[in-house]
Amino acid sequence: MQNDFEVGEFDLEERQALRRVAGLSTELQDVTEVEYRQLRLERVVLVGVWTSGTADDADNSLLELKLLAETAGSQVLDGLIQRRQKPDPGTYIGSGKALELRDVVESTGADTVICDGELSPGQLRQLEEIVKVKVIDRTALILDIFAQHAKSREGKAQVELAQLQYLLPRLRGWGGNLSRQVGGRAAGGVGIGGRGPGETKIELDRRRIRERMAKLRRQISGMSTSRETMRAHRQGREVPAVAIAGYTNAGKSSLLNRITGAGVLVEDALFATLDPTVRKARTPEGRLFTIADTVGFVRHLPTQLVEAFRSTLEEVADADLILHVVDGSHPDPEGQLAAVREVFADIEGALDVPEIVVINKADAAEQEVLDRIARRERNSIVVSARTGAGIDELLELVERELPRLDHEVLMLVPYDRGDLISRAHKEGEVISVEHGGDGTVLHARVLPSLFHELERVGKPVERVG
Repeated sequence: MQNDFEVGEFDLEERQALRRVAGLSTELQDVTEVEYRQLRLERVVLVGVWTSGTADDADNSLLELKLLAETAGSQVLDGLIQRRQKPDPGTYIGSGKALELRDVVESTGADTVICDGELSPGQLRQLEEIVKVKVIDRTALILDIFAQHAKSREGKAQVELAQLQYLLPRLRGWGGNLSRQVGGRAAGGVGIGGRGPGETKIELDRRRIRERMAKLRRQISGMSTSRETMRAHRQGREVPAVAIAGYTNAGKSSLLNRITGAGVLVEDALFATLDPTVRKARTPEGRLFTIADTVGFVRHLPTQLVEAFRSTLEEVADADLILHVVDGSHPDPEGQLAAVREVFADIEGALDVPEIVVINKADAAEQEVLDRIARRERNSIVVSARTGAGIDELLELVERELPRLDHEVLMLVPYDRGDLISRAHKEGEVISVEHGGDGTVLHARVLPSLFHELERVGKPVERVG
């Protein structure tokens, strides 16, 4: 156990060491000269379009974008919101506001603009031409954070696949290269007989990206087989499965650590957990179940990520119970709940799984907010993963919500079948065990598979009294 915590602490220190280096700024006047642009977020200005909802909703959205930008390692200098019925199809915020944005960029010395939405390739290009610095959108920002935090081979492959899906329609080369052919003199000056229509440079890049995407899909499919095998093994043994899901930074990993002592990395940052962690736990009555910590969700989670992480998100759909964790101290907890359920709707079968809403961070939240969420969410409980308040009550609620152990046995089990007694302790609820001359008298509540096995090898015992 101690080793797990030491690894988690080292992991946290390592991440905190990867910080922005001051003094490195983009010097380009014309960003279209960069063919492959890596995200080096440094001094940024945020911009959003407020199309619906209240002013508080718009402010909360931009505040979340600020947290995302800081998680990616950037310094936020300013934020602007434009009130419009819908984003401008040309520049996202409109030409007049784009000029104002350029003035803000120049006055603050920013080298990057981050837009609170997914921009089309045309919108990105036109906005960059006006503001004269790099422009990225919310989707690219989230993808960059995922790329920083992915640790496992599968996680890295999933993120790369999502990035390539995003990049493919947005590829662009140097101005002249868009029409340059790989043929004739461009093909090494081979002259007559060596010329041909060839491929443009950008077409070649697109083909390579598609080939890489196909390879990544095959790799992910192969890597997900081991998780599916483990999941099938757990289902075969009929051990109930619980999935912890919810908004990013709601305290899911802290809750897992509090319930199981898993020593999973806990960080006050968005998307600290990307790779699912599965641990064993027990209810107050001693019943075994598995509990999985899953990737956090966020408003407008990029569709590329939902698709790439589909095999990981299936942990939610295959669970017997979902612990939907929400941050009670957040300015808009109801918005968090709605955003997560939108993602559930994209995962086949997830909306059919029973759900307990776990209102976390009670030690930092206002009582009025906690009461409001509890009234709205019928099956909910208030806890604090940090202090441990409400955890015992949560485990009792989990006990009631898990599939019932509807087979009660009172059976004499031969001593040579001690493995069945062990399974009853692990998978069921043992009421009593008595050792006699002919074997062990087991009184327990068990799942159907174990019940049938006990019936086959044991002898029923009549109740006394």
